[in-house]
Amino acid sequence: MKILFIGGTGNISAASVRRLIGQGHQVVLLNRGTRPPESYGIEGATTIQADIHDETATANSLNGQHYDVVVNCIAFNASDVERDVRLFAGRCAQYIFISSASAYQKPLQQFPITESTPLENPYWDYSRQKIAAEAACMQAYHDSGFPVTIVRPSHTYETVIPVAIGGWNNFAIIERMRAGRPVLVHGDGTSLWTITHSEDFAIGFTGLFGHPQAIGEAFHITSDEVQSWNQIYDAVGRAAGVEQVNKVHVPSEYIARMVPGMRGGLLGDKAASAVFDNSKIKEFVPAYNASIPFQEGICRTIEWIEAASGRKQVFEDANVMMDAVIETYLSAYNRLQPLHFK
Repeated sequence: MKILFIGGTGNISAASVRRLIGQGHQVVLLNRGTRPPESYGIEGATTIQADIHDETATANSLNGQHYDVVVNCIAFNASDVERDVRLFAGRCAQYIFISSASAYQKPLQQFPITESTPLENPYWDYSRQKIAAEAACMQAYHDSGFPVTIVRPSHTYETVIPVAIGGWNNFAIIERMRAGRPVLVHGDGTSLWTITHSEDFAIGFTGLFGHPQAIGEAFHITSDEVQSWNQIYDAVGRAAGVEQVNKVHVPSEYIARMVPGMRGGLLGDKAASAVFDNSKIKEFVPAYNASIPFQEGICRTIEWIEAASGRKQVFEDANVMMDAVIETYLSAYNRLQPLHFK
Protein backbone atom coordinates (compact mmCIF):
# COMPACT_ATOMS: atom_id res chain seq x y z
CA MET A 1 0.00 0.00 0.00
CA LYS A 2 0.95 3.63 -0.47
CA ILE A 3 0.43 5.35 2.89
CA LEU A 4 0.66 9.01 3.85
CA PHE A 5 1.21 10.03 7.48
CA ILE A 6 0.56 13.64 8.38
CA GLY A 7 3.07 13.78 11.22
CA GLY A 8 4.46 10.28 11.60
CA THR A 9 7.43 10.90 13.90
CA GLY A 10 5.52 11.26 17.16
CA ASN A 11 5.35 9.17 20.29
CA ILE A 12 2.42 7.11 18.97
CA SER A 13 2.97 7.13 15.23
CA ALA A 14 6.68 6.29 14.86
CA ALA A 15 6.21 2.65 15.88
CA SER A 16 3.43 2.25 13.33
CA VAL A 17 5.56 3.80 10.59
CA ARG A 18 8.43 1.42 11.39
CA ARG A 19 6.06 -1.55 11.34
CA LEU A 20 4.57 -0.60 7.97
CA ILE A 21 7.98 -0.06 6.36
CA GLY A 22 9.07 -3.43 7.73
CA GLN A 23 6.04 -5.00 6.04
CA GLY A 24 7.11 -3.54 2.70
CA HIS A 25 4.60 -0.72 2.36
CA GLN A 26 5.48 2.61 0.77
CA VAL A 27 5.29 5.23 3.52
CA VAL A 28 5.32 8.98 2.98
CA LEU A 29 5.65 11.43 5.88
CA LEU A 30 4.23 14.93 5.52
CA ASN A 31 5.45 17.23 8.26
CA ARG A 32 7.49 20.33 8.94
CA GLY A 33 10.74 18.38 9.27
CA THR A 34 11.43 19.39 12.86
CA ARG A 35 11.85 15.77 14.02
CA PRO A 36 14.39 13.74 12.03
CA PRO A 37 12.81 10.32 11.34
CA GLU A 38 16.12 8.60 12.04
CA SER A 39 15.90 9.75 15.66
CA TYR A 40 12.87 7.48 16.06
CA GLY A 41 14.33 4.50 14.23
CA ILE A 42 12.50 5.30 10.98
CA GLU A 43 14.43 4.41 7.85
CA GLY A 44 13.06 4.05 4.35
CA ALA A 45 10.22 6.59 4.46
CA THR A 46 9.82 9.38 1.92
CA THR A 47 9.41 12.85 3.42
CA ILE A 48 7.37 15.76 2.12
CA GLN A 49 8.23 18.91 4.04
CA ALA A 50 5.11 21.03 4.42
CA ASP A 51 2.91 22.59 7.08
CA ILE A 52 -0.52 20.94 6.89
CA HIS A 53 -2.07 24.16 8.22
CA ASP A 54 -1.06 25.87 4.97
CA GLU A 55 -3.67 24.19 2.78
CA THR A 56 -2.56 25.67 -0.52
CA ALA A 57 1.11 24.85 -0.02
CA THR A 58 0.20 21.34 1.15
CA ALA A 59 -2.00 20.75 -1.90
CA ASN A 60 0.88 21.81 -4.14
CA SER A 61 3.29 19.52 -2.28
CA LEU A 62 0.94 16.55 -2.63
CA ASN A 63 0.79 17.15 -6.38
CA GLY A 64 -2.51 15.29 -6.82
CA GLN A 65 -1.09 11.97 -5.61
CA HIS A 66 -3.50 9.17 -4.62
CA TYR A 67 -2.93 7.18 -1.43
CA ASP A 68 -4.38 3.93 -0.21
CA VAL A 69 -4.36 5.27 3.36
CA VAL A 70 -3.99 8.78 4.77
CA VAL A 71 -3.43 9.11 8.52
CA ASN A 72 -3.62 12.46 10.28
CA CYS A 73 -1.80 12.25 13.62
CA ILE A 74 -2.02 16.00 14.31
CA ALA A 75 -5.66 16.90 13.62
CA PHE A 76 -7.33 18.33 16.70
CA ASN A 77 -10.60 19.95 15.68
CA ALA A 78 -13.40 20.00 13.14
CA SER A 79 -11.65 22.61 10.98
CA ASP A 80 -8.64 20.31 10.60
CA VAL A 81 -10.90 17.49 9.43
CA GLU A 82 -12.82 19.73 7.03
CA ARG A 83 -9.51 20.85 5.49
CA ASP A 84 -8.42 17.22 5.10
CA VAL A 85 -11.69 16.35 3.39
CA ARG A 86 -10.98 19.09 0.85
CA LEU A 87 -7.40 17.88 0.37
CA PHE A 88 -8.04 14.14 0.15
CA ALA A 89 -11.58 13.57 -1.12
CA GLY A 90 -11.14 11.35 -4.16
CA ARG A 91 -7.41 11.03 -3.42
CA CYS A 92 -7.42 8.29 -0.81
CA ALA A 93 -9.15 4.95 -0.25
CA GLN A 94 -9.12 5.39 3.54
CA TYR A 95 -8.65 8.37 5.84
CA ILE A 96 -7.80 7.63 9.48
CA PHE A 97 -8.45 10.28 12.10
CA ILE A 98 -6.58 9.95 15.38
CA SER A 99 -9.02 10.93 18.10
CA SER A 100 -8.65 10.30 21.84
CA ALA A 101 -10.17 7.96 24.40
CA SER A 102 -10.48 11.01 26.66
CA ALA A 103 -13.51 11.87 24.53
CA TYR A 104 -15.50 9.15 26.30
CA GLN A 105 -18.14 10.11 28.84
CA LYS A 106 -16.93 11.78 32.05
CA PRO A 107 -17.95 10.72 34.60
CA LEU A 108 -18.49 7.22 33.23
CA GLN A 109 -21.79 5.54 33.92
CA GLN A 110 -20.65 1.96 33.34
CA PHE A 111 -17.58 -0.19 32.80
CA PRO A 112 -15.80 -1.33 30.79
CA ILE A 113 -15.56 1.34 28.13
CA THR A 114 -16.69 0.22 24.68
CA GLU A 115 -16.85 2.07 21.38
CA SER A 116 -20.54 2.69 22.06
CA THR A 117 -19.81 4.54 25.32
CA PRO A 118 -21.13 8.11 24.82
CA LEU A 119 -18.70 10.85 23.89
CA GLU A 120 -19.01 13.65 26.43
CA ASN A 121 -16.35 15.52 28.37
CA PRO A 122 -17.45 18.66 30.22
CA TYR A 123 -14.00 19.20 31.76
CA TRP A 124 -11.55 19.29 28.86
CA ASP A 125 -11.73 21.43 25.73
CA TYR A 126 -9.15 19.18 24.02
CA SER A 127 -11.57 16.26 24.28
CA ARG A 128 -14.55 18.32 23.15
CA GLN A 129 -12.59 19.44 20.09
CA LYS A 130 -11.80 15.81 19.30
CA ILE A 131 -15.50 14.95 19.65
CA ALA A 132 -16.38 17.74 17.22
CA ALA A 133 -13.71 16.49 14.82
CA GLU A 134 -15.17 12.98 14.97
CA ALA A 135 -18.58 14.45 14.16
CA ALA A 136 -17.07 16.23 11.14
CA CYS A 137 -15.54 12.94 10.00
CA MET A 138 -18.83 11.09 10.20
CA GLN A 139 -20.69 13.96 8.52
CA ALA A 140 -18.32 13.73 5.55
CA TYR A 141 -18.75 9.95 5.51
CA HIS A 142 -22.55 10.16 5.48
CA ASP A 143 -22.77 13.12 3.09
CA SER A 144 -20.27 12.08 0.44
CA GLY A 145 -18.87 8.68 1.34
CA PHE A 146 -15.54 10.10 2.52
CA PRO A 147 -13.78 6.88 3.63
CA VAL A 148 -13.07 7.63 7.27
CA THR A 149 -11.93 5.39 10.13
CA ILE A 150 -11.66 6.80 13.66
CA VAL A 151 -9.08 5.53 16.15
CA ARG A 152 -9.06 6.51 19.83
CA PRO A 153 -5.73 5.86 21.59
CA SER A 154 -5.56 6.07 25.37
CA HIS A 155 -2.33 7.12 27.09
CA THR A 156 0.05 5.49 24.66
CA TYR A 157 3.80 5.76 25.20
CA GLU A 158 7.20 4.83 23.84
CA THR A 159 9.46 7.87 24.01
CA VAL A 160 7.67 9.67 26.87
CA ILE A 161 7.18 9.04 30.59
CA PRO A 162 3.43 8.40 30.98
CA VAL A 163 2.75 9.63 34.50
CA ALA A 164 -0.08 12.07 35.20
CA ILE A 165 1.99 14.94 36.61
CA GLY A 166 5.57 16.02 35.92
CA GLY A 167 6.48 13.53 33.23
CA TRP A 168 5.75 13.01 29.50
CA ASN A 169 8.66 14.76 27.76
CA ASN A 170 9.98 16.05 31.08
CA PHE A 171 12.64 13.99 32.87
CA ALA A 172 11.97 15.92 36.09
CA ILE A 173 9.85 13.11 37.53
CA ILE A 174 12.73 10.62 37.23
CA GLU A 175 15.22 12.97 38.82
CA ARG A 176 12.79 13.64 41.69
CA MET A 177 12.34 9.94 42.30
CA ARG A 178 16.08 9.27 42.27
CA ALA A 179 16.70 12.14 44.68
CA GLY A 180 14.00 10.92 47.07
CA ARG A 181 11.98 14.11 46.61
CA PRO A 182 8.20 13.89 46.99
CA VAL A 183 6.25 13.00 43.86
CA LEU A 184 2.77 14.43 43.38
CA VAL A 185 0.10 11.77 42.78
CA HIS A 186 -3.50 12.78 42.15
CA GLY A 187 -6.23 11.38 44.36
CA ASP A 188 -5.38 8.43 46.58
CA GLY A 189 -3.64 6.61 43.74
CA THR A 190 -6.12 3.72 43.68
CA SER A 191 -8.14 4.63 40.58
CA LEU A 192 -7.55 2.22 37.69
CA TRP A 193 -5.76 3.19 34.51
CA THR A 194 -4.64 1.70 31.21
CA ILE A 195 -1.29 2.48 29.54
CA THR A 196 -0.37 1.06 26.13
CA HIS A 197 3.05 0.75 24.51
CA SER A 198 3.20 2.24 21.00
CA GLU A 199 4.58 -0.99 19.51
CA ASP A 200 1.54 -2.87 20.82
CA PHE A 201 -0.78 -0.13 19.59
CA ALA A 202 0.83 -0.37 16.15
CA ILE A 203 -0.28 -3.98 15.73
CA GLY A 204 -3.96 -3.13 16.03
CA PHE A 205 -3.65 0.23 14.30
CA THR A 206 -1.86 -0.91 11.16
CA GLY A 207 -4.16 -3.92 10.98
CA LEU A 208 -6.96 -1.49 10.14
CA PHE A 209 -5.08 -0.07 7.14
CA GLY A 210 -6.81 -1.08 3.94
CA HIS A 211 -9.48 -2.94 5.91
CA PRO A 212 -12.73 -2.35 3.95
CA GLN A 213 -14.99 -3.11 6.91
CA ALA A 214 -13.22 -0.46 9.01
CA ILE A 215 -14.63 2.38 6.90
CA GLY A 216 -17.22 4.33 8.86
CA GLU A 217 -16.17 2.67 12.14
CA ALA A 218 -14.48 3.85 15.35
CA PHE A 219 -12.04 1.85 17.48
CA HIS A 220 -10.06 2.27 20.64
CA ILE A 221 -6.82 0.30 20.85
CA THR A 222 -5.41 -0.24 24.34
CA SER A 223 -3.62 -2.74 26.50
CA ASP A 224 -5.62 -5.16 28.63
CA GLU A 225 -3.23 -4.55 31.53
CA VAL A 226 -4.99 -2.50 34.21
CA GLN A 227 -3.07 -0.87 37.07
CA SER A 228 -3.69 1.65 39.81
CA TRP A 229 -1.82 4.94 39.66
CA ASN A 230 0.15 3.86 42.73
CA GLN A 231 1.31 0.79 40.80
CA ILE A 232 2.19 2.93 37.79
CA TYR A 233 4.35 5.33 39.81
CA ASP A 234 6.03 2.43 41.59
CA ALA A 235 6.79 0.77 38.24
CA VAL A 236 8.34 4.00 36.97
CA GLY A 237 10.39 4.20 40.15
CA ARG A 238 11.69 0.65 39.73
CA ALA A 239 12.64 1.42 36.12
CA ALA A 240 14.58 4.43 37.43
CA GLY A 241 16.34 2.29 40.03
CA VAL A 242 14.25 3.53 42.97
CA GLU A 243 12.81 0.93 45.33
CA GLN A 244 10.56 3.27 47.33
CA VAL A 245 8.89 6.20 45.57
CA ASN A 246 8.06 9.08 47.92
CA LYS A 247 4.46 9.58 46.82
CA VAL A 248 2.31 12.41 48.19
CA HIS A 249 -1.39 12.00 47.44
CA VAL A 250 -3.37 15.18 46.81
CA PRO A 251 -7.05 15.36 45.77
CA SER A 252 -7.48 15.98 42.05
CA GLU A 253 -9.91 18.84 42.69
CA TYR A 254 -7.31 20.56 44.87
CA ILE A 255 -4.62 20.21 42.19
CA ALA A 256 -7.01 21.52 39.53
CA ARG A 257 -7.83 24.52 41.72
CA MET A 258 -4.17 25.26 42.37
CA VAL A 259 -3.04 24.65 38.77
CA PRO A 260 -6.00 25.52 36.49
CA GLY A 261 -4.12 24.42 33.40
CA MET A 262 -4.22 20.84 34.67
CA ARG A 263 -7.98 20.77 35.25
CA GLY A 264 -8.89 19.22 31.91
CA GLY A 265 -6.19 16.56 31.89
CA LEU A 266 -7.02 15.51 35.44
CA LEU A 267 -10.76 15.86 35.94
CA GLY A 268 -11.48 15.17 32.28
CA ASP A 269 -9.17 12.20 32.00
CA LYS A 270 -6.68 10.78 34.49
CA ALA A 271 -8.68 11.22 37.69
CA ALA A 272 -11.30 8.83 36.33
CA SER A 273 -10.77 5.09 36.07
CA ALA A 274 -10.32 3.88 32.50
CA VAL A 275 -10.78 0.19 31.72
CA PHE A 276 -11.43 -0.77 28.09
CA ASP A 277 -13.15 -3.61 26.30
CA ASN A 278 -10.94 -4.33 23.26
CA SER A 279 -13.27 -6.88 21.70
CA LYS A 280 -13.93 -4.77 18.61
CA ILE A 281 -10.32 -4.21 17.55
CA LYS A 282 -9.60 -7.89 18.20
CA GLU A 283 -12.53 -8.86 16.01
CA PHE A 284 -11.31 -6.69 13.13
CA VAL A 285 -7.59 -7.43 13.69
CA PRO A 286 -7.29 -10.96 15.15
CA ALA A 287 -3.51 -10.60 15.43
CA TYR A 288 -3.89 -7.77 17.92
CA ASN A 289 -2.50 -8.49 21.35
CA ALA A 290 -0.78 -6.05 23.71
CA SER A 291 2.14 -8.12 24.96
CA ILE A 292 4.52 -5.52 26.45
CA PRO A 293 3.92 -5.18 30.22
CA PHE A 294 4.24 -1.65 31.52
CA GLN A 295 7.19 -2.55 33.73
CA GLU A 296 9.14 -3.75 30.69
CA GLY A 297 8.03 -0.89 28.49
CA ILE A 298 8.90 1.90 30.91
CA CYS A 299 12.36 0.39 31.43
CA ARG A 300 12.86 0.57 27.66
CA THR A 301 11.62 4.16 27.59
CA ILE A 302 14.01 5.38 30.27
CA GLU A 303 16.90 3.54 28.61
CA TRP A 304 16.04 5.19 25.28
CA ILE A 305 15.88 8.66 26.82
CA GLU A 306 19.24 8.23 28.56
CA ALA A 307 20.93 6.70 25.51
CA ALA A 308 21.44 9.97 23.63
CA SER A 309 22.22 13.53 24.57
CA GLY A 310 19.36 15.94 24.10
CA ARG A 311 16.60 13.49 24.99
CA LYS A 312 16.78 14.01 28.75
CA GLN A 313 15.00 17.33 29.12
CA VAL A 314 14.23 18.74 32.56
CA PHE A 315 11.78 21.62 32.81
CA GLU A 316 12.20 23.23 36.21
CA ASP A 317 8.73 24.79 36.21
CA ALA A 318 7.31 21.30 36.82
CA ASN A 319 9.43 20.98 39.96
CA VAL A 320 8.33 24.40 41.15
CA MET A 321 4.68 23.48 40.56
CA MET A 322 4.90 20.11 42.33
CA ASP A 323 6.72 21.58 45.31
CA ALA A 324 4.16 24.39 45.64
CA VAL A 325 1.14 22.10 45.45
CA ILE A 326 2.60 19.59 47.90
CA GLU A 327 3.70 22.29 50.34
CA THR A 328 0.37 24.14 50.41
CA TYR A 329 -1.65 20.96 50.67
CA LEU A 330 0.40 19.41 53.47
CA SER A 331 0.46 22.72 55.33
CA ALA A 332 -3.34 22.92 55.26
CA TYR A 333 -3.73 19.20 55.99
CA ASN A 334 -1.47 19.35 59.03
CA ARG A 335 -3.52 22.21 60.50
CA LEU A 336 -6.72 20.18 60.40
CA GLN A 337 -8.34 19.51 63.73
CA PRO A 338 -10.60 16.49 64.31
CA LEU A 339 -14.28 17.10 64.96
CA HIS A 340 -15.74 15.46 68.02
CA PHE A 341 -19.34 14.32 68.01
CA LYS A 342 -21.20 12.68 70.82
